[in-house]
Amino acid sequence: MFRAGDKVLIVACDDVPRAVGKTGRVLDEVPPGPLTKHRWTVDRISIWIAPVLVHTHEIRRVDS
Repeated sequence: MFRAGDKVLIVACDDVPRAVGKTGRVLDEVPPGPLTKHRWTVDRISIWIAPVLVHTHEIRRVDS
């Protein structure tokens, strides 16, 4: 599981393929639910990329 503020590497992203290979921070305070189709919100990826929604298997935790 991830926590808010965890730094993650985006290894895949169906919604925004150009986010792949970039790092960002998890925004969610609680595990995602049906509203986001069980996807995590990742922000602070790039000035040009808005927050993205990704499944658990699409991100990996990175040591800060």
